[in-house]
Amino acid sequence: MPATRRDFLIDTTKVVTAVGLSGMPLFSNAARKKTLAGDKINIALIGCRNMGFGDLENALKQAGVECAALCDVDSNILAKRQADVAKLQGKAPLVYKDYRKLMENKDIDAVIIGTPDHWHCLPFIAACEAGKDIYVEKPLANSIAECGLMVEAARKYKRVVQVGQQQRSSDHFQKAMDLINVGKIGQLRKVNIWANFNYGIGAPIVPDEVVPAGVDYDMWLGPAPLRPFNITRFHGNWRMFWDYGGGLMTDWGVHLLDIALWAKNITELPLAVTAVGGNFASSDHAHETFDTLSVSYQMKEYTINWENTAGTQNGPYGIGYGLAFIGNDATLVINREQMELLPELVDGKAKVSAMPKQTGNDSHEEHMKNFIECIKTRKDPACSIENGRLVAMSAHMGNIALRTQSRLEWNERDKNFGQNKAANALITPRYRAPWQLPAV
Repeated sequence: MPATRRDFLIDTTKVVTAVGLSGMPLFSNAARKKTLAGDKINIALIGCRNMGFGDLENALKQAGVECAALCDVDSNILAKRQADVAKLQGKAPLVYKDYRKLMENKDIDAVIIGTPDHWHCLPFIAACEAGKDIYVEKPLANSIAECGLMVEAARKYKRVVQVGQQQRSSDHFQKAMDLINVGKIGQLRKVNIWANFNYGIGAPIVPDEVVPAGVDYDMWLGPAPLRPFNITRFHGNWRMFWDYGGGLMTDWGVHLLDIALWAKNITELPLAVTAVGGNFASSDHAHETFDTLSVSYQMKEYTINWENTAGTQNGPYGIGYGLAFIGNDATLVINREQMELLPELVDGKAKVSAMPKQTGNDSHEEHMKNFIECIKTRKDPACSIENGRLVAMSAHMGNIALRTQSRLEWNERDKNFGQNKAANALITPRYRAPWQLPAV
């Protein structure tokens, strides 16, 4: 691991006092060996602002789970979340600003990684090395090479890993897969996916500014290139820049592509990927990722088509995002809120019986529950590390195809795009010193 620039561990007493929790007990650092499946599970969160904290809340709803520690580069968020956790469980967790210090805590059994995408790989591999199980938010990583390293680490150190593609734990989507598998739509020919969201164009452009008080911006950048602080690249907006994320393609694309691949239980990357699009609108908003994107995935038995038009909210079938599984006999349209079967007609007669529109459900808690259960059983969770790699790579390939204006064909043996030098150059990120791409 690279040397730290300074000791980032917060003086916990000061933080507790600052949020008015000086009377709350802190977790001890004594090591404790688990011997029974029913033992308490101490969990820690790295990246506490948004989705990560939602994941932690769902973990704390599970019997026998306690939050032992929090880690974030923003002291303001860290103090707020420490107070939030104390209210939820009656104990204030330890707090850190450097994940490496957190990994030294032998009381911690598992970690949730809720950081920006460019900060998934390093703490993930550190957690594997430290013997901790992992719930990592999607996409698995911000690059193809990092995804591969994370799979190697998880298997080498025999860790339980749940990737945050929570629709895998949804009975709503499971029912859709069952309908397809029993032939309700006939032969599956293609899957059309769309995801249109206003936030995909980023935030309005503003000048660079001074780093906010309490934020360790150098640590936030981590392995990403050094650049002046700008709020349009920070909390909530970072995913629209290549250094930290992949726009709507890797944000929503990972969720929806996962379902398109699940329909045929795909475990191999597409035969070929092509893309068209660009940044055609909202020049007054800060974003590098594509506001307009169409990607075609050639599979062995069917095709998958991805569409996003950032800055809009409308879409096919009257819904802003979703999937349409198109078969010979019917089309199944689904998103998280609803599912509908639209039969094909022959001479005015439906080829299959219609299915009334059904409502969906949120499956975040079910996905976390599955993770906690697998920590005890040591089985693979609903979204395995291999599936996380498959889907994240597919999404990255969509972006890379347009960034390089090329047709991509992945060579699994050599882990590259053959002779495509431009695409190969985007497989492995260049880490900023002193950070180094980890070796497994």
